[in-house]
Amino acid sequence: MHQTLPPIVLVLAGHDPTGGAGLIADSEAIAGCGGWALTIPTATTVQNCRDVQRVLPADPQMMLQSAAALGDFTIGAIKLGLLADAPTLLAAEQIIRRFPGVPVVADPVLKAGGGAELSTAALQKLYIDRLLPLVDILTPNRFELMTLTPDIAEGEDDTARAVALISQGCQAVLVTATDDPLPGNPDQVVHTLHSPDTTRQWQWPRLPERFHGSGCTLASAIAARMAVGERLPTACEQAQHFTWQALSKAYAPESGQYLPRRLPRPTRF
Repeated sequence: MHQTLPPIVLVLAGHDPTGGAGLIADSEAIAGCGGWALTIPTATTVQNCRDVQRVLPADPQMMLQSAAALGDFTIGAIKLGLLADAPTLLAAEQIIRRFPGVPVVADPVLKAGGGAELSTAALQKLYIDRLLPLVDILTPNRFELMTLTPDIAEGEDDTARAVALISQGCQAVLVTATDDPLPGNPDQVVHTLHSPDTTRQWQWPRLPERFHGSGCTLASAIAARMAVGERLPTACEQAQHFTWQALSKAYAPESGQYLPRRLPRPTRF
């Protein structure tokens, strides 16, 4: 018997040919958390499991036409990933505005895991001015948090920076410390949720490997859980559990960062 689609997440993100990050990672994470992904590419990339060599932004008109063509679907959440130039960012803004009231999860992809810069100061300002007021939860790592708050003094803590972003219009900020351990806690990954209503913190054992696409996995898992109908703190907790499991069972490529295992491994292998 035919079944109805699971809760739907509309994903606006770049394509990573390795499958570790980008649209493929988003789709796998959403499926692994009980959702269905509709994908609109914002960029194509040349990259491997070590670093990004080139980014080609998508045609913004194609993005808008793709969103219009998906009008028959009921969107439960939206996930934003890589936005590599101003025209694609503004197209993403127009697309989000087509779905008022739909929760938006934004992963501010500013730098590749290998170190390649994927954004500029001007693009980051446009992101804050145009997209942040539309975002329900932003999921920066500590580097991204610092980069998005250049007016905050260097000595200020993560809380001050998160509050600054919330004052710009987003509803909540989940700061991940995967990239940079909090002082005095080198063996734990600490994630902190900041919102006007609550502050919550989770700790996970730090894994020794480096991973390609952990941020994509977490943000997409949150979007899937919100599309299912979970409240934000619960969605964040469930998404972290899913992501840690995917990282702890990751695949090891011949070289470079490990690839999260977001879907069950086929029993025949």
